[in-house]
Amino acid sequence: MDLGIRGKRALVCAASKGLGRGCAEALAAEGVDLIINARGAEALLKTADEIAQRFGVSVEAVAADITTEAGRAEVLEVAGQIDILVNNAGGPPPGHWTEWTRDDFIKALDANLLTAVALIQATVPGMIERKWGRVVNITSAAVRSPISVLGLSNTARTGLTGFIAGMSRDVAKHGVAVNNLLPGLHATDRADSLDGAAAKAQDISLDEARARRQANIPAGSYGSAADFGAACAFLCSQQARFIIGQNLLIDGGALNVTI
Repeated sequence: MDLGIRGKRALVCAASKGLGRGCAEALAAEGVDLIINARGAEALLKTADEIAQRFGVSVEAVAADITTEAGRAEVLEVAGQIDILVNNAGGPPPGHWTEWTRDDFIKALDANLLTAVALIQATVPGMIERKWGRVVNITSAAVRSPISVLGLSNTARTGLTGFIAGMSRDVAKHGVAVNNLLPGLHATDRADSLDGAAAKAQDISLDEARARRQANIPAGSYGSAADFGAACAFLCSQQARFIIGQNLLIDGGALNVTI
């Protein structure tokens, strides 16, 4: 299927590896030119070069902390006019609700709610003027099924979900489609971190912790960044114009719900 987005310009955050890279590669495969961002310059530049060589698209890399005002300003200056925004930022560390301080919550909200809002406010008005745009926010399956040890993430990402529910419907009439992707467990550094925490808490090996967690996924394994990226690319397509304010769960069937 031709997604009809060749020649569009996308900003993909936290794109040097993991789910962000999966999204960047899927968009590049459709002929989308990229601005990619991450904090680590070495990995980011390597990713930019590999994507450009593989897919023959323009890839500009901006190493900056997107969760800070200065970092966003640097990225947005390079990005300029974009058609597609993929919001993504690493989640807060696991813990227990009795341990989290106000500062912990503020940091989580800055990274996983307010950063996305700021980027949307900076880029979507231009999309409205041009009568076309796509925004995909990478949130978490925990939005629908909270994970107690990820309470900071539960809180911040659910807040973003509520914001998107309203603003997405406000901008839809201008040809701008805004949606959320809710990843379950994928084979990324984040999964490694959570597996490590589970292994420590249960006093078992990392391999055993991973096997136990995979056993709870009907698909039988963790997802891949490529799977996730393909879903992102579709939500950025011309064909996705009638998908507005939705939360697409990509978890291998782990969340056992009817609706």
